[in-house]
Amino acid sequence: MEQEVKRLFDIFPYQEKRFHQEVCLAGPEKGGWVKWSTKQVNHFTDSLALGLAGLGLSKGDMIAIISHTNKEWIIADQGIQKMGGIVIPIYPTSTSEDIAYILDHCGAKAIFAHDQELLDKVLKAKDQLPGLKHYFSFTPTQGAQLYTEIFVEPTQEGLVSLSAVQDQVQATDLATIIYTSGTTGKPKGVMLSHYNILSNLYVTKDILPVNSTHIGLSFLPLSHIFERMINYLYFYTGISVYYAESIEMIGPTLKEIRPNVFTAVPRLLEKVFDKIVAGGQAEGGMKTKIFNWALDLALHWLPDGQNGGWYNFKLKIADKLVFSKIRAKAGLDRVIASASGSAALNPRLLRFFNAAGVPLTEGYGLTETSPVISVGQFIPHGMKVGTVGQIIPNGEVKIAEDGEILFKGPNVMLGYYHDQEKTDEVIDPDGWFHTGDIGVLDKDGFLKITDRKKEIFKTSGGKYIAPQLMENKFKESPFINQVMVIGEYRKFPGALIVPNFEALTGYLADKGISYKDHFEDICKMKEVNDLFESEMERLNVDFNKWEKVKRWALIPKEWTPDSGLITPTLKLKRKVILEHFKDEVEGVYNV
Repeated sequence: MEQEVKRLFDIFPYQEKRFHQEVCLAGPEKGGWVKWSTKQVNHFTDSLALGLAGLGLSKGDMIAIISHTNKEWIIADQGIQKMGGIVIPIYPTSTSEDIAYILDHCGAKAIFAHDQELLDKVLKAKDQLPGLKHYFSFTPTQGAQLYTEIFVEPTQEGLVSLSAVQDQVQATDLATIIYTSGTTGKPKGVMLSHYNILSNLYVTKDILPVNSTHIGLSFLPLSHIFERMINYLYFYTGISVYYAESIEMIGPTLKEIRPNVFTAVPRLLEKVFDKIVAGGQAEGGMKTKIFNWALDLALHWLPDGQNGGWYNFKLKIADKLVFSKIRAKAGLDRVIASASGSAALNPRLLRFFNAAGVPLTEGYGLTETSPVISVGQFIPHGMKVGTVGQIIPNGEVKIAEDGEILFKGPNVMLGYYHDQEKTDEVIDPDGWFHTGDIGVLDKDGFLKITDRKKEIFKTSGGKYIAPQLMENKFKESPFINQVMVIGEYRKFPGALIVPNFEALTGYLADKGISYKDHFEDICKMKEVNDLFESEMERLNVDFNKWEKVKRWALIPKEWTPDSGLITPTLKLKRKVILEHFKDEVEGVYNV
């Protein structure tokens, strides 16, 4: 490990020494951008660290952050670490009950909240948290002190005192506890050391071919280790990082800053893809014919020029006529690298974006592995469609007899906070971390994920069903937004489907079919059910007879973290969904 950055709070001093960016962090404000240099970031984080210490907070204290992704999140994170504190990130979409549980479980002494809305979630549990003494906010609120008000101007004496505390922090010491948004039960506190995260940073930094001349866009939750580690990677390589105001503002922000690099999740990439397809279909006439030709070409893309010279020639024409215009319109014309994580990426998305000139790769990992276990690379023979890349250089994978992926490496967590029993369940005596995912390693060392071990189920006929594999296939339909395969101990697999209502209403309008402007009514229409009949027949083709989804129910409302049906990282809470839609489930099977 590079000696200049041994702890996470060494990153910005390292950046100032090596790159000294005039734009280190940037965030939107009043129609423009507030930009902070590396020097300013170091000054702010030192000031906050001294302020926290002045309030009596000290090394080892737990300090939480509940905020949307922004530059202030980073200041809080680094300020806490610089005074020896342990950072406890909390997802902004967490319920008040989960927030109370996390703050109580870790014994947090202070918390930073983004705004009044998030602060109010915390204040609901104030009486249950006598140990939570300090409340700070990034914007003016009732009930918390504005975080800049506790800044203490760094003096030589103050910096010496901070340095003395930092000298006591070792690379292997606890840096953060990230409470996983489990699909069942209470969140578990994943303990990660400085070394866990930095070891992952050092082996992945060369995978994104970017440097200090480039701009990164950040919008995924920093409370998740994926975006947080990527941000550390950006800071280490000197990239200027711009933060989108919200998920809803990603489109305009892309157009404005035209980033060179960003990370995303499959759900967002699906929406971008669907919007591009809908736009191409709406052109009409010859333009739509050319678009459809280019789209079909893109969906057959393979890396390393495997399609051959004639394909590449046609792709250049498609790029000139279609893809270059899409990139320019969307603000993607300067992207040299993007990465998808957190959930399985449909292969068609990897094919499309790469063919369309937006280099995209996919990685795999868990919070417990800081997070990357494997990732596709932008080098010859570094990527295979349908896989999540090769294992990181300092890691090792083996496949257990039951197909579970086991991993060993310096990025494996220290354990679950205050829960040795659950720690021992996932880290065996030989140091192998049991991921809970089922997969295979091919002859070239590429990893393919097939399902979650706990989510595979049996039908009443004794046949095993791998729902994730099927769900990923079904989401290839432009008319399917979300889907969950069901059927444990039933005669056949079924599905709960949330339609893509934008695509669906567009289809009805194109066909000249009138419809009521209510999703519940649309789901009941014969024409809509006939459409899904043909779509499911098409998508079922590649599955074995016992795997084919025979019946389904259309759900008229999207599943969101706020509804409690999916986690903040957009994973299905299968048991919760089954209970919530038990009548719809029974309707699938009572025929």
